[in-house]
Amino acid sequence: MASAADAVFFGIFNGLEVQRFVPGQRLVEADLAVQFGVGRNSVREAMQRLAANGIVDVLRHKGATIRSLTLQETLHVLDVAERMTGLLARSAAQGVRAGHSPLPIQTGLQQLVAAEKAQDADAFARARRNFYRALLDAAGSRELRRLFPSIQMPTVYAQHRLPALQKIRLADYRAISKAVIAGDAAAADAAAMAHVRNVREEIIRRQADAGRD
Repeated sequence: MASAADAVFFGIFNGLEVQRFVPGQRLVEADLAVQFGVGRNSVREAMQRLAANGIVDVLRHKGATIRSLTLQETLHVLDVAERMTGLLARSAAQGVRAGHSPLPIQTGLQQLVAAEKAQDADAFARARRNFYRALLDAAGSRELRRLFPSIQMPTVYAQHRLPALQKIRLADYRAISKAVIAGDAAAADAAAMAHVRNVREEIIRRQADAGRD
């Protein structure tokens, strides 16, 4: 059962992707308590969990802020995400091949397509979470379920609001889904790693363009 601290933790964690919260933003305990309808102790517990996950920085006497990533830190996150996402897709494909139903993955992809068509950022973020949840279920790995959410991709997406990224992500999710549903572990691994490389290349390209402006 979700706790009051969970409401704050996931509200901020998921809110990053749709820019309800942005890197560098100061988080005021009293405001969060009102926003989420919880007590301050629940807010403090959520802040501790977010800090442990690298989502916020908590400074003594200064409170908490959403963490901002340097370009080098962003690339380090993507290095980890590339390997981990490849392993997730490979494991999910093996799970499907062993008999796990591919229907939740298909449903997740359909939700992503519908959200993109509607240009609904909230729906796209929810669909993305459902898609990865379906992959984790198919993979059946407790370690992946524990480690995968700790990758700081929400912070990366919040900090790099690039118009091309969502289309890149949708095209890549189609490729990942196709390989996983086919039970092709090698192709799923390759498609998932290529997805993160595509995100990395777009971020680097935009950084280079900004440097020339």
